Amino acid sequence: MKPQIQTEIRSLDSQLDLQAAFILLKELRPHIDETVFFDIYAKAHKADHYSLVGLYLSEKLIAVMGYRYLYDYVHGKHVYVDDLVTATEERSKGYGAQLLKFAENLALRNGCKQLRLCTGIENESGKKFYEKNGWKFRAIVYKKKL
Repeated sequence: MKPQIQTEIRSLDSQLDLQAAFILLKELRPHIDETVFFDIYAKAHKADHYSLVGLYLSEKLIAVMGYRYLYDYVHGKHVYVDDLVTATEERSKGYGAQLLKFAENLALRNGCKQLRLCTGIENESGKKFYEKNGWKFRAIVYKKKL
C-alpha cells in the first residue's frame, strides 16, 4: 500500500510566501513580472480582500489559488477563484482538486451559496479538470480591450 502524502494548505501573507507564489503564478500568467505581481496583489487585496493560499508538500509550495469574495445580483455572495495553478511537475496528482475543495469549504463557512471562476475557451485541459471536479460550464464571457 502506498503511503499517504501529507499536504498543508495555508494563507500566503509574508513577502517570502508571496515571492514563492509569484514563481508558481508565472506558469499561469507568464506576461506578469514581479513588480506588476506585487502591485496588483496589493491593490486587489486592499480593494476586495483578494487572498492567496498555497498547498505545501513537505514544506515546498507546489500549488497556489487566488480568490476573493464578490457580491452581485446573479450569484449573491460568492467566492470567485481568480487564479489556480499547480507546478508543472506536480500536476494530475489531485493538488488542484484539494484547493478547489478548500475554496468550497471556505465558501460554505462564510455563507456563500456558489463558487465561480473563468478559464480561457482554449484551455481544454482546464475545462476537463473543472468538470471532473463537479464544476459546470454556465457562461460565456465577453471582453473588449481599450
